[in-house]
Amino acid sequence: MPERRASSVRPRGYRPRIVDRQIERYMRIFGAVEIAGTKWCGKTWSAREHAASITYVDRDNNRDAARADPSLMLLGERPHVVDEWQLVPAIWDEVRHRVDDEPGAKGQWLLTGSSTPLGDERPQHSGSGRIGRVRMNPMSLAESGGSSGEVSLAGLFEGRFEPVRVDVPTMELLEMVCRGGWPEAQSMPVSDAQVLIREYMRLTLDEGVAGRGRNPDVARRLLRSLARNVGQSVTYRTLMQDMYGAEADGGGDVEEFVSARTVSEYVGLLTGMFVIDEVPGWVPPMRSPKRLQTKSRRYFADPSIAAAVLGMNPRALVEDWQTFGFVFENLCMRDLLVYARALPDAGDVPVRYYRDDAGLECDAIIETMDGRWAGIEIKTSHDKVDEAAANLLRLRAKLTGNPRARARRPEFLAVLVGIGDFAYRRPDGVLVIPVAALGA
Repeated sequence: MPERRASSVRPRGYRPRIVDRQIERYMRIFGAVEIAGTKWCGKTWSAREHAASITYVDRDNNRDAARADPSLMLLGERPHVVDEWQLVPAIWDEVRHRVDDEPGAKGQWLLTGSSTPLGDERPQHSGSGRIGRVRMNPMSLAESGGSSGEVSLAGLFEGRFEPVRVDVPTMELLEMVCRGGWPEAQSMPVSDAQVLIREYMRLTLDEGVAGRGRNPDVARRLLRSLARNVGQSVTYRTLMQDMYGAEADGGGDVEEFVSARTVSEYVGLLTGMFVIDEVPGWVPPMRSPKRLQTKSRRYFADPSIAAAVLGMNPRALVEDWQTFGFVFENLCMRDLLVYARALPDAGDVPVRYYRDDAGLECDAIIETMDGRWAGIEIKTSHDKVDEAAANLLRLRAKLTGNPRARARRPEFLAVLVGIGDFAYRRPDGVLVIPVAALGA
């Protein structure tokens, strides 16, 4: 049952996470806080850092006890952590009722979970207004030590920018992509880290997917297809063809193997398990959604998952620069999601992308609740900066050129690069920022 002593709950050697500030803020606002995110990303350690006691639902006979009486999982000195609450979804409703019973008490319980209950398993009530939700990813470069963090995303929105120099060799960048942001992997050689990531994928398929009554082979094929199409807004038909096209080459229809509905359900399953992040399209004021591509693009919660699914190590990525470009974009999106969620005025979906019917696009649009926005293009190296900057300037002109349009000017435009020594402002005003300099 609960571990109660603070000395046994707070983790030794805890490396602070960007999400800590959001946890503290939400504990001041809500009676309970859920920390949701990818398995092994550090949720339990972060929750313990803010708690006085903890109960692990997946240990000993606690799951059976929770099924018999969910209130048992809430016993312990507060703030109290209930780890892996989703294994017994009734715990959520119990917490909600307890918060209702103590309306003035804030930050009483922390719930951690590495998947979202689906279908009939869902809690009866959403917990809206009572349970705040914090989303957590594997570590960003600023958290793992791969970035100096000298260029702050929050600072850029406040108009603060100073040129800086960084020194990250190309091979080190490739290793950061393949090692990923898993806390357990940070002190490992990259080859050992990739073994850890493959074990994560095995558990995801053999326990997570199979445990929900789904076929691990279908999920495995889908993961490979998503890895080959990372960062693309591909249709379910495209994914189906990629998953089973080889079997259907003899003239058969891929629908003999899998349907669009099934692919949709598996995408939802992997999203609910926080294996993939969906980044929707952005619709600025005065622009018709009919003329914009708003279908979500899909990225893995960590770029190392894409590398592992594709069977790529740093040496293989050196020899396949196009694939590295896709996986590097995934790294940048992971970090932008972490940093953007930490903005003081972050919206519900702070990171989107832009693409219109004329083919004009932008890899990432960061938007705050009050409508401020910034456009960011992602490039592996400095030789593509001119092209990216010109694209960003076209975007600004198109959205703000009409004085009667309601679209406000961007707070900043930036090209995020992998290989580059300096963060600086170009004469046209576009910022060039190595990812190894960016932070929250």
